[in-house]
Amino acid sequence: MAAASMGNTPRARNRKTGELINKILFYILVGVILVYTIFPFYWAIVTSLTPTNRLFQTPPQYIPTNFTLENYRSAYSNANFLPALRNSTIVTLTTVVVALVIGSFAAYAMGRLRFRGRTFILYLILSMTMFPGIAIVGTFYQMVIGLGLYNTVWALIIANTVFTLPFTVWTLTNFFKSMPGELEEAALVDGATPFQTFYKVLLPLAAPGLVTTGLLAFIGAWNELLFALTFTQDYNARTAIVFVATFAGESEFSLPWGSIMALSVTLTIPLIILVLIFQRRILAGLTAGAVKG
Repeated sequence: MAAASMGNTPRARNRKTGELINKILFYILVGVILVYTIFPFYWAIVTSLTPTNRLFQTPPQYIPTNFTLENYRSAYSNANFLPALRNSTIVTLTTVVVALVIGSFAAYAMGRLRFRGRTFILYLILSMTMFPGIAIVGTFYQMVIGLGLYNTVWALIIANTVFTLPFTVWTLTNFFKSMPGELEEAALVDGATPFQTFYKVLLPLAAPGLVTTGLLAFIGAWNELLFALTFTQDYNARTAIVFVATFAGESEFSLPWGSIMALSVTLTIPLIILVLIFQRRILAGLTAGAVKG
């Protein structure tokens, strides 16, 4: 009886009311964040499925009733769409593979080996990510012309790798540094070479970091516009993001927003699929490097 009466005291009731209010405010905040982040993509989908003559009606229909695939047919029927999509795939996958291969070797050296100047080199690598692309695009353009790579996918691969590699090395270095030294020592005692230790012991343990870093590199290369527009002239090398940015359809007076949104949704779907497939690896990768083994 005494315990029941204590639970009904004004102080206890005020505490429960406060907890309820805090919970309600928390869910309201979560709802606002979800709407803020998801609504633009939702509206892009709605716009891509809305007939052209209904795009700018007032008031706007947030839940439209008339859907059409005409915007997707108009976008996909363009002769440059498939070459641009092919180029994006080649540039992005090659960039990710090269960045992970080189970055994993460099990160192993920076994280596991002891040599003079290691910290300085690591911060020097990090400083490379501070330069905006527009600051060096002129110099890079001259290099591309000098190497004879203008209007080729190799120019885009090199440019994307240059900007992706410092971030890759910095991120993976923390993963290799956090691994217990006993694992490496045990492998060496068992007769493994340093390369076998790296390839068969440490690299599999760094898989969450490789997935996270690779996905971020994929997103950066897939959405890169500045170099793809500067170093290319036609769709022998231009990527899909340039196709979206320069897509004008058949009209000379107004942009086909429905078709542009259809292309935007098409290019966003692969990123969403990758995140959903590797979401557990991504979560592990975001936290594993922060824990010292």
